[in-house]
Amino acid sequence: MRIVIHGFGRIGRMILRQILITPEHSDIEVVAVNDLAQPETCAYLFKYDSVFGPLPGGAVAENGRLHAGQRSIPLLTGVKMSDLPLTDVDLVLDCTGATKHRATAEDALTAGATALLISGPSDIADVTVVKGANEDRIGAARIVSNASCTTNALAPLLRDLDTRFGLIQGHMTTIHCYTGSQPMVDAPRGPDLARNRAGAVSIVPTTTSAAKLIDRVLPDLAGRVTGAAVRVPAISVSAVDLVVRLKTPLHDPENALRDLADKNPVIGLVEDPCVSVDLRGRTESLVIAPKETMGTGDQLRIFGWYDNEWGFSARMIDVARLMHSRG
Repeated sequence: MRIVIHGFGRIGRMILRQILITPEHSDIEVVAVNDLAQPETCAYLFKYDSVFGPLPGGAVAENGRLHAGQRSIPLLTGVKMSDLPLTDVDLVLDCTGATKHRATAEDALTAGATALLISGPSDIADVTVVKGANEDRIGAARIVSNASCTTNALAPLLRDLDTRFGLIQGHMTTIHCYTGSQPMVDAPRGPDLARNRAGAVSIVPTTTSAAKLIDRVLPDLAGRVTGAAVRVPAISVSAVDLVVRLKTPLHDPENALRDLADKNPVIGLVEDPCVSVDLRGRTESLVIAPKETMGTGDQLRIFGWYDNEWGFSARMIDVARLMHSRG
């Protein structure tokens, strides 16, 4: 599989890091990395990471190429995907967060790429795909959205709960680490006034796109799940706190969740009393903590962790493989 990483921010860097350090990904050829930042800056931020630590083997930019591990990858500075050499490229992974128009997305196809995978919610994609929830809908779509990190954490769990026990309704709160969309000090960041406050010092109530995306990914559950978010002063790893009403009450909910996780490869388990930092680097979309489960009658509370960078990047690679496997 020949890919181009368009946008070398948090997700772009985590995708490439996973490709480099995971032997199972040795078959993925990274044709190029494209970003507007200077090549030296890209290499430095790839070599040293405040969340995941130094890159094994280091990285350096020389003569317009990123040298990392055993690979030498062209570092491009194209503004538009139409400027990139995409002939014979199987897939562009658009990790910019800036592709808002269909014509912009189609630039990748016009330039020669077979398909485009967008690393976030997108209204212009042919389909939104979440592995473990609706990957059977990928079909022949050439522009695909990988949804959001929270949707990837929530949708597989909701699908399995509904399939096994019947979901009446639910409400999810994501306890989410701060991100680059928040300021380090109080500063204007848009109409959500609370999001204008310093992200690393306060718990910030806000919204999440996950509930809307659940309706898109799992249309049978449309209107049955609501969602909210609070941003917390942590640099990585987030959590889902889900309360649902089920048609079939669970008499042993802890073991029911263990069995559910055992049968879904994107859902993991943690039995120990962990804190968020302990889940850093987990590749699952959601890691359920069964001992945090609480239930009464038809109501069930489920708590799970997700590494919103590492796990989401792992799903980007998974969905890219699904798109490539179509031939």
